[in-house]
Amino acid sequence: MNASTLRRQTAMTTAHDFSFSKLASEGDIRLGDYAGKVILVVNVASACGFTSQYRDLEQLYEAKEKKGLVVLGVPCNDFGAQETGEEQDIRAFCDKTYHVSFPMTGKVEIVAEPRRHPFFEWIAQEAGETALPRWNFHKYLIGKDGALIDGFGSKAAPLGPEVLGAIDKALAA
Repeated sequence: MNASTLRRQTAMTTAHDFSFSKLASEGDIRLGDYAGKVILVVNVASACGFTSQYRDLEQLYEAKEKKGLVVLGVPCNDFGAQETGEEQDIRAFCDKTYHVSFPMTGKVEIVAEPRRHPFFEWIAQEAGETALPRWNFHKYLIGKDGALIDGFGSKAAPLGPEVLGAIDKALAA
């Protein structure tokens, strides 16, 4: 058993302990509601060179939702100020441009402590500060048990073999 596995087994906190506000609406998205499913958490932005990944994320969600995958878009303006819009503008952009049907959270901060969203603080504790996003469209794969499985940089295509392989393996577990 490696140190990472041991840390996961002894951790008192999992991704299922966190929630986000919903994008441009009332209520919360509780990750615990997705227990037993695989979650791909992606920090997103509307005016980024990687914004077209929304298309692949939606395709991925449509293809694997019934198999137990949840894609969760998390808007953030921390990287290049590429998500400056109000939440209703982000929702309208996602609906009109990419027909996004996967859950979207309210805007969060990732970089700045102490305003960093608790989920991303957990990521830093689980995998180290270097595991935090360096840019938009960073992806985190969360297992059915709420454990952090892996992270993928912005350049990792949602439908590429690295991400798809990890998702398929997590869904089969």
